[in-house]
Amino acid sequence: MADKKIEIKDLTLVFGKDKNTALKMLDEGFTIQEIRKKTGLAVGVNNISIDIEEGEMFVIVGLSGSGKSSLIRCMNMLNVPTRGELLIDGENIVDYGKDQLRELRRHKVAMVFQHFGLLSHRTVLHNVQFGLEVQNIDETQRKKKALEAIELVGLSGWEDYFPRQLSGGMKQRVGLARALTNEPEILLMDEPFSALDPLIRREMQKELLSIEDYMDKTIVFITHDMNEAFRLGDRVALLKDGELIQVGKPRDFFENPANDYVEAFIEDVDKSRILRVKTIMNKPEIVAVKGQNREEVVRKLSDAELEYCYVTDNKGNLIGYVELEKLMNNQMETIDKFIETNYKEINRNAFLSDVWTKLSESDVEVAVTDKRNRLRGIISHEDVAKALS
Repeated sequence: MADKKIEIKDLTLVFGKDKNTALKMLDEGFTIQEIRKKTGLAVGVNNISIDIEEGEMFVIVGLSGSGKSSLIRCMNMLNVPTRGELLIDGENIVDYGKDQLRELRRHKVAMVFQHFGLLSHRTVLHNVQFGLEVQNIDETQRKKKALEAIELVGLSGWEDYFPRQLSGGMKQRVGLARALTNEPEILLMDEPFSALDPLIRREMQKELLSIEDYMDKTIVFITHDMNEAFRLGDRVALLKDGELIQVGKPRDFFENPANDYVEAFIEDVDKSRILRVKTIMNKPEIVAVKGQNREEVVRKLSDAELEYCYVTDNKGNLIGYVELEKLMNNQMETIDKFIETNYKEINRNAFLSDVWTKLSESDVEVAVTDKRNRLRGIISHEDVAKALS
């Protein structure tokens, strides 16, 4: 089971002076609209509990006023929760003092905003370096990190340009690179692409997926667009009026919508072009490792009633697969001589519309890999048909 990176427990956020009055009214069953009308107090987040796993791309979606931006700003304490807990790596950051929060924001959590916030008098390189300058990082080291981040977001060659010379998408890449230079464990993104033109927005979505696939960071992404939410998210949380309506993998929203509001929210979504392979893939029940004892693999496959399994090296990189029948009919000590390397694979961020050909050409379930060629899952005709039905 994946580790919990962020744990949000019974979190409530009230804006205004007399917060206790609002909390009492919430406990008595008043809606946030009634509270605002009677007291003038605004409830941004109403008793939300969510766990976010390490390395997950977690998307929070909702219309304007749903509380999504209020919630993400609690994750670095730009908004201080009125009630509840917010744990990062098991520590409740609501209890942090100023020094602890400063360290949290410098080293563990970075944020990318909708508006780029670039310094107009600085070049791309010096904008990206800015956070490291604040930390008094050595000039040579900060330039090295900045150049690595610039290359990662696809802006190599633009280091000496100024923001006024960049397109909107390029400016957002600079903002992303600036956040990545601190090498944060958690990246918070508050509607970063909503101001971009549709084509540039799609390009930035692909760029983000590529970066996430390579770096394995925990990313919390805010959007008002359900298509974008499903395109990006490993899991999605839908908010309305400060409350959590439904949370789960994109396929869960189609298979088990929580209510009529969810059904209305997703009715115009084209699943084949929105759902990604990683959101419906399954974890292999058995994965063998190169050099593993043949009899051990035979026993595991027989016990699980499986005819084959995929094989990786000791770093999780995909090598091929072995078949039970061939293993049983030989007496070799290890499985290495029986590894079949003629297999089909697909990147975990591919859309379902891209997987049909590989499924039809494969004799076994198609392997799902990331950009490092690590085996991340398997996918079958049945999985895709069920998700699209």
